[in-house]
Parts: sequence; structure tokens; C-alpha cells
Amino acid sequence: MTRTERYRYIIDYFSTHAPDAETELYYDNPFQLLVAVILSAQCTDKRVNMTTPAIFARYPTPALLSQATFDELFPLIRSISYPNNKTRHLMGMAKLLVEKFGGIVPMTVDELVLLPGVGRKTANVITSVIDEQPNMAVDTHVFRVSKRLGLVTLSAKTPLAVEKQLIKHIPPAHVHKAHHWLILHGRYICTARQPKCSECDLQSICKFLDNKSKNKR
Repeated sequence: MTRTERYRYIIDYFSTHAPDAETELYYDNPFQLLVAVILSAQCTDKRVNMTTPAIFARYPTPALLSQATFDELFPLIRSISYPNNKTRHLMGMAKLLVEKFGGIVPMTVDELVLLPGVGRKTANVITSVIDEQPNMAVDTHVFRVSKRLGLVTLSAKTPLAVEKQLIKHIPPAHVHKAHHWLILHGRYICTARQPKCSECDLQSICKFLDNKSKNKR
């Protein structure tokens, strides 16, 4: 199977079986999604979704969040991983969002990464989810699954390298969906320690499973 055929097979599969794949973070607007994604770094979406309602209720706008003090915001974030850093990131993000962007979440990666707590991955999430831009956020799930399925080469050692290979081969119209396909597949089926290969419908083209079988011979 050529790489082009592999991509076509996987895109066809997910287009049929997960046509409505989307983020599992709860949000009502771009600002809320930005807050949630910043908090989600090295933390589960489930935990973030338990935490954000109180934040959104108290700070529904960037202007209000920009006025928050550390002591006011920290208790609402205490249960999240790295709460000290993330509290400061949210405060700084809101202030710059108000001062530089008039309280409106920008929709370009170059502008978003200027905000505290926002790296390329977060910027790609925001632009792809909100604006359906063909940007691929590569987290641990995407990194792992794309390699196991043979979508990227073993030489792709960094998230950026994986991102570039995926963008190169996935049609632009599918990129914003493909991000969720790979994340959700990695979260529920192709898990890191004990992948549920027996439940996976992609066994026939999975390089990870193929290599695993060869090693047993």
C-alpha cells in the first residue's frame, strides 16, 4: 500500500465512521475555547470540563479576566495540572487579548502565539476548531497514532515534523476533522500503553500491529 493509498483508506474510514468528530472541550465562544485549551495542556479534557464552568461564570469576557488577581483566579484552577503557571498564563492572555486585539480572539496562528500560554499546538486547535482552517494540532495522541498507522515516517521526531507530513498528505478540507479523528482514536482505541487492537477496524493497514506480529515470530 502506497502512502497515498494509506491516507485515502484512513480518511474514507473516518469520514464514514466519525463524520461529526469534534473537540470534547466545552465552550460557547472562541474566548472560552482558548481558556479551555490553555488549561488542557498535560491535563484531561474531562478535568478541564469540570473546572471551566466556574471560570466562565465569574469571568465571561476577556476584559473581566484581565482584571483578575492571582489569588482570585488560582482557587478556580487549583485542580488542574500546573495551576500556578496556568493561572498566570490566563491572566496574561486576557490582558494582551484586551490590549492588543480589543478583546477579540485573533484567527491566525502568528497572532495567537503572541498570547501567554499559547503555543503552536494551541493556536492550531483554535483556528481549526473555530474557523475550520487547515491547521493540524499535534498532541501526544496525534503523534502516536499517525506513526502507528504509518501516516508519517519514523524520521518525524518532533510535533512540527509530524504536522508538516500530515498537512502535506491530507486534503485541506479534511484537516480540521482529521485532527479530531486522530486524537479520539488515540484517546479511546489506540491508547499508549495498552492499545485496544482487537477493537480497531484499522488492523489491516496498521503498521504498529504488523510490526508487533513480526516481532512475535
